[in-house]
Amino acid sequence: MPSEFHVATIVSDGFMENTYVAHLRGRTDCLIVDPGLEPEKILDYLDAQGLCPAAILNTHGHMDHIAGNGAIKQRWPSCPLVVGQLDAEKLVSARANLSAAFGLPVTSPPPDATVADGDLYSAAGFDLQVLHIPGHSAGHVVYLWKSCQPFVAFVGDVIFAGSIGRTDFPDGDFEALAAGIRAKLYTLPDSTILYSGHGPTTTVGEEKRNNPFVRGD
Repeated sequence: MPSEFHVATIVSDGFMENTYVAHLRGRTDCLIVDPGLEPEKILDYLDAQGLCPAAILNTHGHMDHIAGNGAIKQRWPSCPLVVGQLDAEKLVSARANLSAAFGLPVTSPPPDATVADGDLYSAAGFDLQVLHIPGHSAGHVVYLWKSCQPFVAFVGDVIFAGSIGRTDFPDGDFEALAAGIRAKLYTLPDSTILYSGHGPTTTVGEEKRNNPFVRGD
C-alpha cells in the first residue's frame, strides 16, 4: 500500500459488502466508496478518526453498495454523491437496484454527479480516472488512482480475488464483463491493487495468472 494513502475496509453483514474509506495522510477529508447496509459502522469510523467525506463514490447501483448513501447524505448534505451515468436510475428505484426482489426495498438520494468512461473525478486530494466496465451492472464504473505506486483501483463487483461479479442480473453480460476486465484492468501494471466489493484485496497480476473466469492470456 502506498505510504501516503490509508484505506479502511468496513464490512456490512448480510451481503458481506466492503465499504472503503480512503484518505491521504495528514488530511481529514476522505472518500467513501460504496456505503453498505450498515452505515452506522461508517459513521462511527469517521467520527473516531476525525474524518469528513469529500465525496461518496458508488461503483454501481445495486442495493448492497448504495444502502448507506442516505445516512451519509443526511449527516453531510453537501457531500456529492457520484455514480456511473448508466446506473443513476438504480439509486432511486428499488426495482432497478434489485432490493425489491430481495424483499428489502432500498432507495438512495439521487446522484449529485454522474461519471462516464474516461472522466477524471477529483476529491480529497485524489485524482481518479473513471473506467466504465459493464457486465455485472450496465453502468458499473471503476475508480482508478494512478498518482501512487502501486496504482490503486476500487473495482466494486467487476472482479474479486479468484472470481468475478455475477452476470445473471437483468442487465448482466458475461462477454462484456470479460472484455472490460481484459481491456481496462489486465492492461494495468501487475502490481495494481484491486479493492473489490466483496472479499479480500487482490492485484492485477494475481488475477491475470489465476482467475478461473477471466484469464489474462
